[in-house]
Amino acid sequence: MEELISSLSRLCPGGVHRNVSLAQFSRWKIGGIADLVVEPGSLEELSALRAFISREGLANVVIGETSNLLFADEGLRAICIRIGSRLANVQVDGDELVADAGIWVPCFARRVMQAGLTGAEHICGIPGTLGGLICMNGGSQGNNIGTAVLAVTAVNKDGVALTLSQKECGFAYRRSVFQEQDLVISKARLRFLQIEEKRVVRRQMSALLHDRNCKFPRKKPNCGSVFKSNPAMYAEFGPPGAVIERMGFKGYRIGDAVVSTQHANFFVNEGSARAADMLRLIREVREAVYAESGHQMEAEVRFVTQEGSIVSA
Repeated sequence: MEELISSLSRLCPGGVHRNVSLAQFSRWKIGGIADLVVEPGSLEELSALRAFISREGLANVVIGETSNLLFADEGLRAICIRIGSRLANVQVDGDELVADAGIWVPCFARRVMQAGLTGAEHICGIPGTLGGLICMNGGSQGNNIGTAVLAVTAVNKDGVALTLSQKECGFAYRRSVFQEQDLVISKARLRFLQIEEKRVVRRQMSALLHDRNCKFPRKKPNCGSVFKSNPAMYAEFGPPGAVIERMGFKGYRIGDAVVSTQHANFFVNEGSARAADMLRLIREVREAVYAESGHQMEAEVRFVTQEGSIVSA
């Protein structure tokens, strides 16, 4: 272990941490201990790190701000590569921004507004990193980030940096090639529209944040929406939250894992919930909705096993 830590420290100086509580990263405040967490501080460090891990055949998993991840109670034995604040620079170039994958999405949205641009308002309240947002093609109010992306730089398992065009990213509803291919996003170039009045964008962002604060549970640990919207189910029964609420699940709990009384598609940790509790809650609600409606809800949440595999919750 000491030899491995020494090697990793040479590749990512100042970015190697031992015995880290995953609960401190988790938006749900759930998870055991990770043996090793490595935070690269540049594209070059990320490339060197991935190349080393590939050569050595080491198990690894990549995380950002974990907005849609649930960590195992047993922790993580694989090397955890965290794309976060050490990789969070932004450059403005006219109506385009080049941003590192680790920048916090609300901060990125503010930078877009400060540059006199519009088009990022819909992401201003989404917790997570830009890399994670692009990977999930996230957004709100019927929008998604993929429409603004011009190109993405990502690193493959052998440490080679590749640049993918918007088309090559394969954006679809909450989908991108980054979910299927072993590529770690390092940075992206995005284009937005110029606007004369910044205050117009500022007002829109304030209104959206106020709306989110009213509708969603903000004071209790949660990962955001648990289930994706299913177009067929939506047309027949409505969105997941409304369906779950009508079935009487608001306030339903397993241990300290609870269906929010504020919004039923948000599950909260009311104290010391375990991953096992949250997984059981997700599965029970999904099975009940299927039995009632005939529609299978797909979880937005992904579960990280202690071996480093990422699977659907």
